[in-house]
Amino acid sequence: MSGELSPIDKAKFVAAKRAADYVQSGMRVGLGTGSTAAWLVRCLGEKVREEGLRFRGVPTSTRTAELAREVGIEVISLDEAGWLDLTIDGADEFDSELNLIKGGGGALLQEKIVATASDEMIVIADAAKHVETLGAFPLPVEVIPFGWTASQALLEEALVTMDVLGRKTTLRMNGERPYITDEGNYILDLHLSRIGNARQLAMLVNQIPGVVENGLFIDICDRVIIGYGDGRVETRDINAGTVSEERVEFVEDDNLFRDI
Repeated sequence: MSGELSPIDKAKFVAAKRAADYVQSGMRVGLGTGSTAAWLVRCLGEKVREEGLRFRGVPTSTRTAELAREVGIEVISLDEAGWLDLTIDGADEFDSELNLIKGGGGALLQEKIVATASDEMIVIADAAKHVETLGAFPLPVEVIPFGWTASQALLEEALVTMDVLGRKTTLRMNGERPYITDEGNYILDLHLSRIGNARQLAMLVNQIPGVVENGLFIDICDRVIIGYGDGRVETRDINAGTVSEERVEFVEDDNLFRDI
């Protein structure tokens, strides 16, 4: 299976496979949303089948919950878990301080709630997600449908006072209709190009009426595992201040899809 993957998918796969090693039996683990997080869920499902790993997963979206159940992971709600030992998720961007932009998959609200209800958050990503300054990826902002155009206007007005390069905002669409989150909300994507002060922007955006949450994850991520297409993985630990590199071995006939 691995031999059929593109270099970018190989990078996601090895990052996910390395991150899966942090999950131990008895843990309560937040499971992220998106293409890289889907690799993680499949890797953990393999550990459940092949190694007898037993843990409870708290998914951050309905599609992650469906995949987790399909591969044999016990799924519970965050309310049932109470608190989590670990959350593993992807990111759309991360900087050297491990601040993130998330929400490209539309699950930023549940992702942020789950991540902040965890003792530790690990991000898995390919090297292209590392940026010097956040903002090239559009910043998702979840808003309630009622009065969303007013919220959009207030956002655009507030951006005038912020250290950003762009100020265009667009409503995320799903075909001809607005994209709807699992909570029934809309997403406004902010095309900022560069965010000079992410912490200040996050605080300002969340003060605007109608805004539910934004996709800036500040001081939440503890460790990032970066995958490369040649099988290398780099682990950056923001708390320990360490960077380590190793190689994740995989065989060409790996089959993480056999039970799906």
